[in-house]
Amino acid sequence: MTKNHYDCGDVLIVGAGLAGIYASIKLSPLKVSVLAAAPLRDGASSTWAQGGIAAALSDGDTAENHARDTMNAGCFLNNPDIVDILTQNAATAIHDLFSYGIPFDTAKDGHFIQGREAAHSHNRIVKVGGDGAGRTIMNHLVNIACDMPHITFHESYIIFDIARDDMGAVRGVYARKIGSHYAVLFTANSVIFATGGIGHLYADTTNPHQIRGEGLGIAARHGAELRDTEFVQFHPTALDIGRDPCPLATEALRGEGAVLLNESGYAFMKDIHPDGDLAPRDVVARAVAFHRMGHKKVFLDTRSVLGDKILTQFPAVSEYCISAGINPVTDMIPIKPAQHYHMGGIAVDSYGCASLKNLYVLGEAAGTGAHGANRLASNSLLEAVVFAVRACEHIHQNKTVHHDVSVSELTPPVAVSRMLGKKYFQSLRRIMTDHVGIIRTPSGLELAYHKIHELMELTQNTAPFINYAAAALSIVTAAQKRTQTIGSHYYMHE
Repeated sequence: MTKNHYDCGDVLIVGAGLAGIYASIKLSPLKVSVLAAAPLRDGASSTWAQGGIAAALSDGDTAENHARDTMNAGCFLNNPDIVDILTQNAATAIHDLFSYGIPFDTAKDGHFIQGREAAHSHNRIVKVGGDGAGRTIMNHLVNIACDMPHITFHESYIIFDIARDDMGAVRGVYARKIGSHYAVLFTANSVIFATGGIGHLYADTTNPHQIRGEGLGIAARHGAELRDTEFVQFHPTALDIGRDPCPLATEALRGEGAVLLNESGYAFMKDIHPDGDLAPRDVVARAVAFHRMGHKKVFLDTRSVLGDKILTQFPAVSEYCISAGINPVTDMIPIKPAQHYHMGGIAVDSYGCASLKNLYVLGEAAGTGAHGANRLASNSLLEAVVFAVRACEHIHQNKTVHHDVSVSELTPPVAVSRMLGKKYFQSLRRIMTDHVGIIRTPSGLELAYHKIHELMELTQNTAPFINYAAAALSIVTAAQKRTQTIGSHYYMHE
């Protein structure tokens, strides 16, 4: 494969979700290139976010309250300093986004309308169009970024390795444009991974198809420090309508009073947790998973609390339901748990710096320590914005002198196979769902470990599969080491 070389100048950003796009804007006037795995707006998990952004803006709420709720949800395995940075900067993040024209929902008096989601002690979820926060925010920021002359976009590129110089610093990535037979080397003074989470390593997920953990896997193969990779969040209310990925029924529905019912029409969450349907996500997801054992159905009932208001207050959920032949005004909504978010990732400091020199990591790919064992609802978009700003400040303050890098000076990439069939990846997804999902056992994790290694041998350790497998193994091995149930990690001894 021929290696074409593209010099990106100051900063190369891999990923075009909220963290990557926001960073590209904030890095002005530095020369920035953004690599996207899909056409802009289409392949980022940020676009699909329904709930909103958490921030203590209402009377009686404080950043300290927000921090306490975040720590509680994370079972106090969070990094408290990072949590303080996150929550203390939340209000500033909202106002900064508002200054870019993001049309947050506001009341007649001009104040932000804030909803409540599970494990929050106050109404602090700032929304956009009811359940359209992610899509609206992303559309606005992408439009802004596309008009900024310092940013160049490269769409439909899949990365398969990083390029490091003889000092070990990350100086670029090797990528291949979808449909092309040629590798391209992109180099820059600084590299930002905003590659997203690990959603499609699981058979049931709410994440776009492009979210497969490449960034995590590549960093793991190069010996980067990782953090909290065992903590995988499963959203309890993905729509059970036979689609891949699973459309999401936002938690805000339960914040409005919607309830979970079993096949008999019984509201079972009131027997499981004092907060009932607004219990932490891991508690609700496990309860739904146990109820679904034996192929039983679980439903989300919005009829009495919302009625036809669901059509206007939650248009995205309504559209998903109607397209599947479900009338959310009169019908109960069938749901199931699905992989939704990865609390862990590539370990970084408070400025997004990874242990690999010259590599920054933002968004869901980053293991900041903000989320601990379980993410508090609507803290993900907030984390992307707050730490994108901090990383950009660090890059501006530590701008290095640009110098050319020849291909011969960089480490060669892992071998790439264009002939790798889908069946191996689908096998990996099934292994992760069956053995490294909501309920984990020692024997199941051991079986997953060996089966993933068998798949790696079958694929001869070629990319892209080796990156998916490395990401999956980082989750498996961390889960094997943590032998007690905590947060999203449910470890059932046999």
